[in-house]
Amino acid sequence: MKIAIIGGGAAGIMAAAAAYETDPSAEILILERNDILGKKVLISGGGRCNLTTGLRDIRTVLSRYPRGNKFLTKAMHKFPPEAVYAWFEDHGVPLKVEKDLRVFPVSNEGQDVMDVFKNIFKTAGVRVMLKKQVTQVQKNKDGFAISLKNQDSPLLVDKVILTTGGQAYRQTGSTGDGYAFAQSLGHSITSLAPSLSALFTQEKWVADLAGVSVEKAVLFVIPGADPGSHSQIPARAPLGRDDIKRVEGPFIFTHKGISGPAVFALSSLVAFESLSPEKPLTISIDFFPDRKLADVLDSIWFHVTKYPKKSLGNVIGALVLKSLAPRLCLSAGLNPDSIAADCSKKNAERLAQTMKGLVLHAVARAAGEEFVTAGGVDLKEVDPSTMQSKICPGLFLAGEILDIDGFTGGFNLQSAWATGRLAGESAIV
Repeated sequence: MKIAIIGGGAAGIMAAAAAYETDPSAEILILERNDILGKKVLISGGGRCNLTTGLRDIRTVLSRYPRGNKFLTKAMHKFPPEAVYAWFEDHGVPLKVEKDLRVFPVSNEGQDVMDVFKNIFKTAGVRVMLKKQVTQVQKNKDGFAISLKNQDSPLLVDKVILTTGGQAYRQTGSTGDGYAFAQSLGHSITSLAPSLSALFTQEKWVADLAGVSVEKAVLFVIPGADPGSHSQIPARAPLGRDDIKRVEGPFIFTHKGISGPAVFALSSLVAFESLSPEKPLTISIDFFPDRKLADVLDSIWFHVTKYPKKSLGNVIGALVLKSLAPRLCLSAGLNPDSIAADCSKKNAERLAQTMKGLVLHAVARAAGEEFVTAGGVDLKEVDPSTMQSKICPGLFLAGEILDIDGFTGGFNLQSAWATGRLAGESAIV
């Protein structure tokens, strides 16, 4: 049995490890265009490698995938986060679960994760072929012929596992070549879009808050909201609206917009929405997601009446980050330098509404900075029980090349490990 794995990212290296563990006598080749394996794995989690999630309930884990969650069910049950955790620890990498349930090596070194595979491949029958650019994959009666750049004769193999990734982080080699290979073998590719990206806003004042981080907020988009309106959107979704995209978590203001986990998740949910200065996406931010509007108003009024001689900005700074308070006042149409005594009950209501629904208008995504690609090989054409193509027998697909993507927090690596492992095991049969 000779298996070629095209793409040495997370899904590919796990597929190779699983194939070897299933049948140590199999001949396994990894074809990687970069000069190292796992380039994207190494930079994930800021170089620390957020390799999975601390969540254990499979249904909850699957809810973190805007696309492909049903398809992932079998692979996830076979190799869930707790199994991934155990696998890496069994291979000599102690792990830790942080407060936000992200899982990292105790060493905070992504290289430790990659060293696991390097050690396996050194002793296993796995041949790692670096700086090898695949130009064509053809099906023949005996298997597959793989053409390589600057190599006259093709590689002949029995089976192929396609794990070339998407087209995010192009500097790591994820240029989307795998889509062309899949199409040449009969597969369809869905629409593609960047996901998990920062957002640029119409509002220029965000630059004044660049670097200000909010630990917890709710961000949501109501499709069809008037992009020209700067009034507050109700923090609670209107009854009967099931098309509202809503996320909760931390975010940060940048020089051009907003970023951070909650923003990445929101961008994933609206990956296929068009954004432009002419057609901005209206986003509402609730800075008090655990409190009702009336409670926020009561707190504002209490502080305003208790400190009537202080500036309104200083008073509001007792309720939110001091650096954020002046902007909330301005967005509510109030002067943060005015004394609190001048704040009427009506003005306090406007301020409470702003705190529960600050409006921003997203006009662009941070191009080239997205973490994953939304879209990919149509999942209807792949068997979720084996990761084998329903169109081209002997071809297996795993990882980001599929129409699967998740939120930040280890979910994309988790799906890569799970689908890669299932593909590797299945290809041996």
